[in-house]
Amino acid sequence: MDSAHGAAEEESQKKRAPWGVIALVLLTGLALIRNGSGEFAVGPPQPAAAAAAEAVTAGEPKTAAPKALPFSIPERVRIDQIQVNAPIQPVGLDADGWVDAPPPEDPNLAGWFTGAVSPGENGTSVVVGHVDNNQGPAVFYGLGSLKKGNHVEVSRRDGKTAVFRVYGVEVFSKANFPGGKVYNSTGVPELRVITCGGGFTKKDGYDGNVVVFARLVEVR
Repeated sequence: MDSAHGAAEEESQKKRAPWGVIALVLLTGLALIRNGSGEFAVGPPQPAAAAAAEAVTAGEPKTAAPKALPFSIPERVRIDQIQVNAPIQPVGLDADGWVDAPPPEDPNLAGWFTGAVSPGENGTSVVVGHVDNNQGPAVFYGLGSLKKGNHVEVSRRDGKTAVFRVYGVEVFSKANFPGGKVYNSTGVPELRVITCGGGFTKKDGYDGNVVVFARLVEVR
């Protein structure tokens, strides 16, 4: 990519209205990722009830968040607790108005939704990825096993790494997906990491999404 094209791409990202785009998806009453196969002897781990975002937020000490970062395209996500170290590619909306996921053929690839802010900016950024594919577990297979206090690190094109602390992990039905709770800005830089979850049938795939709630606690 030449420098002129890269600059134009970044300027285009800056001008996008994040929640207006996501609202197109939320109006369907459905959630994000549909391509998990689910056809393995042991399914992916699901969040524990104690990890619900409300319960963690209510008891969390109020600490000053780092200063929000400017826009920069995310390039890599790392979650040590579940052995995730994966490149990130930009994703938008597909032809049906869903948030697109990265190609399922690559099991170690995450996607940053370009209709949201970049990780570290003020607002809520969104990173998605497959739970599995036809060959086996994929990048976010272990997402449901994360616990409060775990960290998610996102490396950005500007050379900075945004470190987010998990404060909730929940699974939501696609039929009653709480868009406002998941996507709305809390007034500080936050991150949502999302994959498939819940029950699975061959006819309909996964019936829910696992959502990790995290907020910025460090910039390196």
